[in-house]
Amino acid sequence: MNRVEHDVIVVGCGVAGLCAGIRLTEFDRSVGLLEKSPEEHRGGHTRFTESFRIPTEDIDVDAEFNVDDYSTSDFYSDIMKVTNFRADDDLVDRVTNGSIEMFEWLTDHGIKWEYQAPHSGYTAGRVWLDGEKFVDNLVEIFEDGGGDIYYKSEARELHREDGGDVTGVESRVNGERTRFDGDAVILAAGDYGSSKERRTRYYGPGYGEMKVRGSRYNTGEAIDAAMDVGAKSEGEWGDAHMAIIDAASPDVEGGITRIDGYQYGLILNHNGERFVDEGEDSRAHTYAKFGQRIFEQPYHEAFIVVDSKTQPDVAHMGPSRPIQADSLEALFRRADLGDVDQAIETVEVYNNACSPEEYDPEVLDGNATTGIDPPKSNWALPIDEPPFTAYPVTGGMTFAFGGVAITPNAEVLDTSDTIIPGLFAAGNSTGGLFYNNYPGGTGLTNAAVFGMIAGEQVNEYIDG
Repeated sequence: MNRVEHDVIVVGCGVAGLCAGIRLTEFDRSVGLLEKSPEEHRGGHTRFTESFRIPTEDIDVDAEFNVDDYSTSDFYSDIMKVTNFRADDDLVDRVTNGSIEMFEWLTDHGIKWEYQAPHSGYTAGRVWLDGEKFVDNLVEIFEDGGGDIYYKSEARELHREDGGDVTGVESRVNGERTRFDGDAVILAAGDYGSSKERRTRYYGPGYGEMKVRGSRYNTGEAIDAAMDVGAKSEGEWGDAHMAIIDAASPDVEGGITRIDGYQYGLILNHNGERFVDEGEDSRAHTYAKFGQRIFEQPYHEAFIVVDSKTQPDVAHMGPSRPIQADSLEALFRRADLGDVDQAIETVEVYNNACSPEEYDPEVLDGNATTGIDPPKSNWALPIDEPPFTAYPVTGGMTFAFGGVAITPNAEVLDTSDTIIPGLFAAGNSTGGLFYNNYPGGTGLTNAAVFGMIAGEQVNEYIDG
């Protein structure tokens, strides 16, 4: 077996692993970073992302934000609200308050942020970026600091000493068995949602067919390796961020193929029925859970339906073309919707339940239906002005919510809630933050904040 030695071994080349690695190089630590993919596919799910959620009110950098008055308290409240208050208080507090230092730190390293004008669905502070370019920039910073990356290196086993310390990773590098030794290991290898077998195991029959928005390489073996040496599992393993995406999206690595603006229309299944409250909340607080509801419909498909009043408020980022017609019957037949008569009746019943006042797509406008189930709590406008438009959609796997348990200092806990010496974790390999739902843009923030924390804590751990 080949042997390689560094001060610290980091598993994963997404934002969590790269932030951990960069922070450690700032302390002059020797860092070996293991990436399962070949170099041209590096970056995990980060490669396919686009935005950070940040408390813009509290950040002092030269950048334009879509919302200027979003605070750490707002951020904390949003996470707790959308997870039904199941999220770990201490982890939420660390993410929201740590996001200020993290964002300013990345900005100081020269990361460039893109401005996107405010629009409905983004009521929180956000900055945008190109995921692939972001990964490239972080890799350059890491390697300029002296870090080493080992591609095609799949971590399969952690080495834990008799005394309990984790001191290494066994991997296959280009197929060759290799042992990476260090004083500590940081697990940042992403989630398990790209595995058909695990999706079927944790979510149920049929989920192996779900399209994967991000990397094909996030299949969970590194999480297994941590649990094999005693790490505690945490979070909701049977739930995930499953976004509303174009039904014609690629089976894997489709990236940003969302269809936003569904909250201004109706979502119908092939039986011609509604099954969610489309206007329950802003897009950023419903798109990650509605995708799962859509995937559970017949044929794993549904249709967003709007008329000419709200069609301009729909952002269509998928590969297919919208379907349009001057009558609902023609629209549903062109869309190949299963029960056209029922769909027409559903829209008529909905229209009769609407009594809108002023429509405002930028806020929860309170225009609600009366007397129908499910209700529509906001933006309930009749669909009665042609042309009518339909967008076929499905649910797309973004990332899973289960992982290993960590402390607010990114230390991995064992099944007795005792810290495992030398083992740290960050990003989607951890659990405890997301349940039931997901506030848009928080995944990158969580990974970057805890990546930084892991690097800092490992440095202190090595110093003893």
